[in-house]
Amino acid sequence: MGKRAPRRNSRNAYQHEAKEKRGKLHAVNPNLMGWDPISNDKRDQSFVRHVRPASDGQRKLLKAMEDHHLVLTVGPAGTGKTYLAVAQAVEALEEGKVARVVLSRPAIEAGESLGFLPGDMEDKLAPYLRPLYDALNERLGGKRLRQLMHDGTIEIAPIGFMRGRTLNNAFIVIDEAQNCTYGQLKMLLTRLGWNSTMVLTGDPDQSDLLPEISGLKEVSMRLETLPNVAVVRLEDRDIVRHPLVAQMLTVL
Repeated sequence: MGKRAPRRNSRNAYQHEAKEKRGKLHAVNPNLMGWDPISNDKRDQSFVRHVRPASDGQRKLLKAMEDHHLVLTVGPAGTGKTYLAVAQAVEALEEGKVARVVLSRPAIEAGESLGFLPGDMEDKLAPYLRPLYDALNERLGGKRLRQLMHDGTIEIAPIGFMRGRTLNNAFIVIDEAQNCTYGQLKMLLTRLGWNSTMVLTGDPDQSDLLPEISGLKEVSMRLETLPNVAVVRLEDRDIVRHPLVAQMLTVL
């Protein structure tokens, strides 16, 4: 009996250690469950310091954003509307022209329900805001972007979070504006405060709303008559993606 006791003790110790290991393997860190669009990349991306227009339409858009406090740019996919607007916002922030950058876009459920996506509301909205994160990450690099978002210098929010605010000393970009109703766009436009610039981007032909519900086309036509508002209309020749994109858009 005396010879079996050490073996039994050894077996019990092994089972206890194995049980602890199984517990550790099944332990889940709640902080790892959320989807982080910035820290997903293991390596920090190098930032782009200067952006040059690739077409006459893009050149016109950059000039309009320099000369006007309110700019609406409409055009087909791939014309660089969002990227140029975000680039201009970052440049204004870096040069001290504004104190913060506010980016917003609607979270339209294109055939899918937000309720079926995992996580809390912030996790559900994150994929809809991913294009804005991508543009910022390329312009600033992940490390600096995280810092600016942490201290509130850069804010990314869905359209619903904009109501009741006055945005002073800021550069505001409203992306995917074709998915906003007329009432939503009117609400967003009236958020413009002192020493601020607002840029709305969208493609009326790619709205996820019914044609009579989307307000971008009507708003752009009405504001085009104001001398202090710039409405820039990009065309197929301004597309900077794969040449097939422009060809497909002519027949789709």
